[in-house]
Amino acid sequence: MAPPLTQFLRRGVAALAAVAVLAAQPAAAQSILRDAETEALFADMSRGIVTAAGLNPKNVQVVVINDPSINAFVAGGQIVYVHSGLIDAATSANEVQGVIAHEVGHIANGHIPLQDRGYNGAMGISILSLVLGVAAMAAGAGEAGAGILAAGQRAALGKLLAFTRVQESSADAAGARYLSTAGITGKGMLSFFKKLQNMEFRYGISQSEGSYDRTHPLTGERMAALDAVTRGTPSWNTPSDAGIEARFKRVQAKLRGYVNDPKETLVKYPASDQSVPAHYARAYAYHLSGYPDQAAVETAALVKALPHDPYILELQGQIIMEAGNPKGAVAPLREATEASRNAPLIATTFGHALVSTDDPKDLDEAEKVLRTAVQRDGQNPWAWTQLGTVYERKGDMPRTALATAERANLTGDTRTALVSSRAAMTGLPKGSSDWIRAQDIYLVSQTAWEDEKKDRRR
Repeated sequence: MAPPLTQFLRRGVAALAAVAVLAAQPAAAQSILRDAETEALFADMSRGIVTAAGLNPKNVQVVVINDPSINAFVAGGQIVYVHSGLIDAATSANEVQGVIAHEVGHIANGHIPLQDRGYNGAMGISILSLVLGVAAMAAGAGEAGAGILAAGQRAALGKLLAFTRVQESSADAAGARYLSTAGITGKGMLSFFKKLQNMEFRYGISQSEGSYDRTHPLTGERMAALDAVTRGTPSWNTPSDAGIEARFKRVQAKLRGYVNDPKETLVKYPASDQSVPAHYARAYAYHLSGYPDQAAVETAALVKALPHDPYILELQGQIIMEAGNPKGAVAPLREATEASRNAPLIATTFGHALVSTDDPKDLDEAEKVLRTAVQRDGQNPWAWTQLGTVYERKGDMPRTALATAERANLTGDTRTALVSSRAAMTGLPKGSSDWIRAQDIYLVSQTAWEDEKKDRRR
């Protein structure tokens, strides 16, 4: 049972050979972190940037990947993937906004189709300006790249890397423009690049040998170009939004408590620190370390400081529930759901608590809460699992099968999606909205199953 910072899509993270050859991995191969507070913050942080880029904020997502490397990338569609390590390393929300602006520059400028040019790793965009050479290819930076070197096509590689450097430079410039248009200072963008340059110095990456063998321009080159663009803008001396910065400190602390070594977290946030972010970090660190009493003490301090904060109430409810008291968790989770205006992830946790009471009287409310959650966010397998449990306990087997099909469809379990959607269609009223949805899943799953069978025969 995961705490509110929910982890899923666990398909294994490929090992990285060395820091000098880091490369972004496909998002599907990594662990996505979902959390209502974090997603709300990133939506607010990026809204002005996305609008300035001429994109619809409703269509652009910022997704957090559980990976300690300092990295962000786009990999298709309108999703910016940000590694947890980057959030950990950032000094301010404004620095992360600079990274987001750069990645939005890739989306708005149509750089993503480079993946279709035979270089699969190119749009796994690393923020670090790292060397891409024989060692990187051997470490698994891309089959196409390895093929280029194996064929001895050095000139082709040079042209390709030059192409990616041009894209990186144009994304930098575009990101700076978007920040300025949104009224956000570019100081954070520059200060984050300074962090990366310091890392390059630490790892002995030359700053003077040129960038022929790189996917990115030298960080010093990028900083000089960005300084010229951003320093003269009207927004240069605009203070960073204080509310956003305070929210970022909370999310950063929560993330550190969740993904970092608990000992490291407790050193970074000692007991003498009585701030809200520190209580947050320690609550997660203690909770995940198996110290429920200490986690409860930290959470109680948070509730005392902010008694009606939906995200703190969510944490309180989750800790109570995981201590074996789902009935006790219902009240804070209900308040959290209402205070967050039915944020789907919080509502799912509330629905889970209602299901876990094993009281038949709670099933109707659980169904209502969970149906609303999946209608607003259909990409949460855990919500479909809980809704399926509700239907099963009510004896509604066709809708149990439909919920199972929805969950399987999201997690890539083609066979289960196929079987369950067919079972749902058999029991649901033909032509009803649920029947049509089951049919959609069945048709998609049938095609995917046939493709999988062809692949197995090869």
